[in-house]
Amino acid sequence: MKERYPRLEINLSALSHNVREVVNACAEQGVSLTGVIKGVTGIPEVTKVFADGGVDIIGSSRLEQLRDAKDHGIEKPLMLLRIPMLSEIQEVVSLCTYSLNSEMAVLEALNLEATKQAKVHSVVLMVDLGDLREGFWDKDELVEAALKVENEMDSLYLAGIGTNVGCYGSVLPTVDKLEELVALANIIETKIERKLDIVSGGATSSLMRIIDKNVPKGINSLRVGEAILLARDLWLFYDYNVDNLRKDVFTLQAEVIESKVKPSHPQGEIGVDAFGKKPVYIDRGMRKRALIAIGKVDYGDPSELFPKDAGIEIIGASSDHTILDIEDYDGELKPGDILEFDINYASLVYLTNCKNVRIVFCED
Repeated sequence: MKERYPRLEINLSALSHNVREVVNACAEQGVSLTGVIKGVTGIPEVTKVFADGGVDIIGSSRLEQLRDAKDHGIEKPLMLLRIPMLSEIQEVVSLCTYSLNSEMAVLEALNLEATKQAKVHSVVLMVDLGDLREGFWDKDELVEAALKVENEMDSLYLAGIGTNVGCYGSVLPTVDKLEELVALANIIETKIERKLDIVSGGATSSLMRIIDKNVPKGINSLRVGEAILLARDLWLFYDYNVDNLRKDVFTLQAEVIESKVKPSHPQGEIGVDAFGKKPVYIDRGMRKRALIAIGKVDYGDPSELFPKDAGIEIIGASSDHTILDIEDYDGELKPGDILEFDINYASLVYLTNCKNVRIVFCED
C-alpha cells in the first residue's frame, strides 16, 4: 500500500542524543531529571528513549500517558505533573509514585486512598513564586501543609517541594527566584528535621541555570520536555547556545493536492473565515500557490510550521487545508509531491494528538 500522509517522522537516534546530553549536563551539577512526555502525547516509543537515556522519573500531566508508559514496560517511577483531580485520585495512587500538589483537600484524599490501597504515595508540594499557575502562594500555608503531610498523613511521603515558572506568567527562573525556593526548602527541612528528596526548580526554561552553571545549591531536580524533544525555545527566545542538541527529532511531511496561479487577495465581499476570524489579506497580485492536505485541526496555528524548502511561505489555513505561496520556490510543485516542515512545541502537541497524522519512526 502506498504511503499515506500527513506523517510525523520521529528520529529516535536524534532524540536519544538529546536525552543523554541533557541528563549528563544536569548530572554534572547534581540535578536529576524528570523526563516530560506530555509534549509528544506520551508516545511509548518516545517514552522508552527517555527511560533508556537515563532520566530518573517519567512525568506527564495526563494519567493516560503514564498508563501507556507502564503498559509498555517502562519501569521508571511515574510522576503526575498536574495537580490531581479529586475524580482521579484512585488511579493516581495506583499508578504514580509521585504527584504534584497544592490543595489540602487533595492531599487528604490521596492519603485516604493510599491507606485503602495499602501504599505510601509520594507528594511534591508546589510553590507559586510569581508565575501564578499552581502552587501555594501563602508560604505559611505551605509550611503548615508540609508539617501535616509529614506528621499526620501516614500514607503520604513528603518527597519535596517544587515550583513552576515561565508557563503562564512568563516569569524567568533567575538565580534569585530559585533561591527563594531553596530558602523555603530549608525552612521545611528544619521543621521536619530531615532533608527533602526533591527540590524541583522548574522546567526547560530552568536549563538556563544549567548552561550558565549557576544553579543555586539546593536545587536538585528539573522537569524537562521541550529542550529534549525540540531544543528550540532556549535559543529562539533566550539566545542560548544549544548547538549540542539536535533540532531534527521531528519532521512533518504533507502532500500537495493543488498547485495553481491565483490572486493573492480574496475576490468579493469579505466576511469571516471558518473559525470566525477576519484575517488581513495582502494584495500581491497573481501568485503561484499550492495546497497541502493538512490544516488547523491537525496542527493548530499555521504560523508554527516552518517549511524546510526555501521559497515556500505559509500564508494561511482552514480546517483541512494549508495554503502556501510558492512564487519564489525554485522548481515546480504538483499534486503528490511531499513537502517537509519543522515544528515547535505547540504544533507537536496537536500533531501527536491527531489521529489523522501518521507517526513513523526512523534512526540515523
